[in-house]
Amino acid sequence: MSDSSLIEVVAGILYNQQGEFLLSSRPAGKAYAGYWEFAGGKVEANESRLAALQREFTEELGIEVTTAAPWLTKIHRYEHAHVHLHFYRIAANQWHGQLTAREQQSWCWQKPGNLTVAPMLPANAPILAALAIPANMSGHLNTGFHTATPQQPALQILPYQPGIATTTVVYVPASQLKQLANQHPTTNIWAICHNYKQWLEAQTAAAIIWPIANSEDIQLLLTLLQQHPSGVPVMVLLEKSSQPVAQPNWFTLGVHGVIQEQ
Repeated sequence: MSDSSLIEVVAGILYNQQGEFLLSSRPAGKAYAGYWEFAGGKVEANESRLAALQREFTEELGIEVTTAAPWLTKIHRYEHAHVHLHFYRIAANQWHGQLTAREQQSWCWQKPGNLTVAPMLPANAPILAALAIPANMSGHLNTGFHTATPQQPALQILPYQPGIATTTVVYVPASQLKQLANQHPTTNIWAICHNYKQWLEAQTAAAIIWPIANSEDIQLLLTLLQQHPSGVPVMVLLEKSSQPVAQPNWFTLGVHGVIQEQ
């Protein structure tokens, strides 16, 4: 059942050719004035989310967004509003024009994992954490994953081992997620999923890893992503098999990144 009090809001992660993303400050007169955020705004009546995103970027920053890929969704309760946020990723070749502060706001480009402005709008904390995770990693499900290229922020994700101190990021089968989260509430936990039941169990994870070994794995993930056409609640990363399997363009379907099996 939908919550009629929820305000539908769109926000865009706009990239430039250097892989940086745009943040802008909220103008004077608005709630949280001076806080930094991803540009966007409320979806008007009879307006699609993409149309709302395009309108907001034109109104706020004077640029034209040609298309965007749905990514993450979040629900957040502010003092002044209960919002359902739909985040879109806008690649450098999906917008054009000259950035202009049409609402007298400030704006700046930021590198993933290296934020230099503050304060940030509270709802954006998990989005910034997700952006800091490289879109391309390599490794193996049994031993762990790491950043694929030197140009990306260094990150290592290891399988959880009982009795051993947890690192900042670990992963477990989705069935173990709830128990581990209770034991280690401050640990960043990813969940491994192979089917629909595990997908549901993993919706509170920091990210989902979906291993792909055959076309059936691909089709099931496509089905699940299509059930969330406006973005998924958690970030999804793929572990692609070393065996040749035809792959869709996952990034346009809301998948954050790819882990290449070594």
